[in-house]
Amino acid sequence: MRKPKDWGQPCPNPSCDHYKLMNRGNVKSIATYPTQSGKRRIFQCTRCDEQFSETRDTVFFDLRTPEEKVMIVLKLMLCRVELTHISFAIGVTEETILDWLDRAAQKAEEINQHLLREVKVTQVELDELWSFVLRKRALEAEADGESGEENSGGRQWVWVSFAPEFRLVLATYVGPRTFQSALTLIQLTAAVVFGVPVFFSDGFSSYLPALLEVFHQLISFPRTGKRGRPKNPVKEPHPDLVYAQLIKDKHHGRLKNLTRRVLLGAERLAALGLPISTSLLERFNLTLRHALAPLARKCLGFCKDRTQLRRRVMFYQAFYNFARPHQSLRQPLPDVDPAQVVHFQQKWQPRTPGMAAGLTDHVWSFRELLTAKFEPIHCQSISG
Repeated sequence: MRKPKDWGQPCPNPSCDHYKLMNRGNVKSIATYPTQSGKRRIFQCTRCDEQFSETRDTVFFDLRTPEEKVMIVLKLMLCRVELTHISFAIGVTEETILDWLDRAAQKAEEINQHLLREVKVTQVELDELWSFVLRKRALEAEADGESGEENSGGRQWVWVSFAPEFRLVLATYVGPRTFQSALTLIQLTAAVVFGVPVFFSDGFSSYLPALLEVFHQLISFPRTGKRGRPKNPVKEPHPDLVYAQLIKDKHHGRLKNLTRRVLLGAERLAALGLPISTSLLERFNLTLRHALAPLARKCLGFCKDRTQLRRRVMFYQAFYNFARPHQSLRQPLPDVDPAQVVHFQQKWQPRTPGMAAGLTDHVWSFRELLTAKFEPIHCQSISG
């Protein structure tokens, strides 16, 4: 007897009892239709009779533009090509490109929510990357030139938390250089990692109170029976929290001295034997500047809206983690001696940060990055 094929398509009907569930045998292919990108299938849910296209809930849904053209535009957005140049070369308006970017960023956020969960990492590097939106100095900037929480323009920093052992970007955020932005980054990181890793950063003072706000324990005091209010609970650092800073002393742009300070968990850090360093995250910052046009120095490709910069960074995070092989993570193919391999014969297995962290088992194609579909998180295992 012929069995129904698992198409990997979830039912999009919210009233269906198989809503967003995949590979349950309830979806069948009933027809095809021609498009500029080739034939596309129409599916039907046998539980609720809902019909839908295979591009439903993807970046390409309800677009008349060929998929290849959309992918070329989005690839150029990750290759430090300015928006106006893409519009001129491809023949697409800037508004259309930004709409495609919005779709891609939403899909990237969905990928991060489903795959970046309870990642087991040993250490996390924290850093912020200088940039600006609309103008280099906000109209109501602080005395030091930094933008306040209420300003979406002026100096806006790209905040990144990075797992160096996997070269994995854990969380990103775009905002001013304030305590609230540091707290947001730590909260996003805590939602991704498993347990309490070791944190390293530069000498920015807001990281320590942000870490204490997220990773702490409340110490309660018993009632004494005396008159007056009882003593309020006190926040103390989590016993597993380790935080160290690498402070760079520069003079006229040149590095003069490095100072390492352990602020929390000195005993645990000594037991782990980890060096205090943020070098791999600093190298990622260079990769980010070479990938996104708004982060390039002394150019006219800066963003005029902070939301657009956040979308670009979010999209690049998913691309970097799952679709971009990292040379330092590659592994030799089994039963192959690299010294005896002839020229032009593959001897390495490429791996992405997501593969190194065990979040996926293959290098994603760019189209897969734009069309990935997932079940609800409560229906998944941690491995996805």
